[in-house]
Amino acid sequence: MHAENIRPEPRALIIEDEILIAEELRERLSRLGFSVIGAVDSADEGVAIATRERPDLVLMDIRLKGTKDGIEAACEIRKQVDLPIVYLTAHSDRLTVERVKRTEHDGFILKPFHRHDLQSTIEIAMKRHALREKEKRKS
Repeated sequence: MHAENIRPEPRALIIEDEILIAEELRERLSRLGFSVIGAVDSADEGVAIATRERPDLVLMDIRLKGTKDGIEAACEIRKQVDLPIVYLTAHSDRLTVERVKRTEHDGFILKPFHRHDLQSTIEIAMKRHALREKEKRKS
């Protein structure tokens, strides 16, 4: 097989302030065939890495360390690069859900999450992003 025919594994960035959840996500993403390029706990660090490295997927917790939350971070990322973003949160209060609905995102998973929920949401997010990219190329 020629090297150019080998598709590199997709790269993911985890932005999550709970280290145990970040490690669980890293393990699950690896099982799904992703290379995890980083796991960070603040919005600013996540935005910097996402815009510099342009991963194929961002898993974004809503509550993060620092002054900005994951919703603000997702908006900053989207202003600079179009990446599939999936929110992970333990918070499903009305205000949080309303804020999420006003952002461009590709998925929303409530914690605690199950393997099947994570996998199907990621697959849908990646497909949505691919369709968006296809539409951009047509324009």
